[in-house]
Amino acid sequence: MSKWLLVDGFNLAYRCFHAIPELTRADGFPTNCLHGWVKSLWKLNDQERPEAILVFFDLGGAQDKLALLPEYKAHREEMPDALVRQLPYVKSLTKALGFVGIEMDGVESDDLLASQARALASAGHDVLIVSSDKDFAQIVDDRVKILLPPPTANPKLGWRLLDTSGVVEKFGVPPAQIADYLALVGDTSDNIPGLDGVGPKTASKWLQQYGNVEGVIAHASELKPDRFQETVRSSADLLRRNLKVTTLNLSLPTVAAEKTAVQPEALFQLLEELEMKSSLADARKRYAQPELF
Repeated sequence: MSKWLLVDGFNLAYRCFHAIPELTRADGFPTNCLHGWVKSLWKLNDQERPEAILVFFDLGGAQDKLALLPEYKAHREEMPDALVRQLPYVKSLTKALGFVGIEMDGVESDDLLASQARALASAGHDVLIVSSDKDFAQIVDDRVKILLPPPTANPKLGWRLLDTSGVVEKFGVPPAQIADYLALVGDTSDNIPGLDGVGPKTASKWLQQYGNVEGVIAHASELKPDRFQETVRSSADLLRRNLKVTTLNLSLPTVAAEKTAVQPEALFQLLEELEMKSSLADARKRYAQPELF
């Protein structure tokens, strides 16, 4: 079978936006994210040689999770206006590059991506998830792996592969326990409150002993340190709710596993309109002599 790249769109777009110094068109329109976006997708495509690249975007409104936890992601700052203005071009460029953009109202893109990853893996394909979001660690297996972007503090490390053993090394638990782990420790990036005082080491130790959140609750009277026994008993409902929020929904609709064609003329026109001269020159070389890439 083949390899597929599934890109967490906003995760990568934010990285491109912050990684490149401010760049603008002659009229002041921001283009810094767009420069990084095109180069990142080309880099990933050249490096991994996938059958296709699917890019998942959020339209907002993770209704099922907001119903459980109204403050879900509520603390996040508004997206910078300069990035908001570039998003339509991010999507147009993605399509022109021959990659598929996927989004759905009222559904979180993480769940869409995870459902697609599981469907492709079940069909025998290999999947690389391009994201730094730790939620995806719960679906890592022999077929599904995560491609972590270069760390901001040390970009020379490049893109790094996170497989099952890497998940265990990073979190102290295997993929099957990641949702339970996040339910216990919480997730500040998503505004999910964990148990007060419970950190990664304590959570991983409990899960090694008791298997999952329900096991931890059932053995609350045996937990060490002793001070957590009453905390867990009184927080059982919170933990169960957290688990519903941290568990990815793998039953959402998926798209057909088909490769789409690059649209060179549309791409050239967009890059010229955006005054992205170096990318336009690269594009003309790349699609005039595709065998070189």
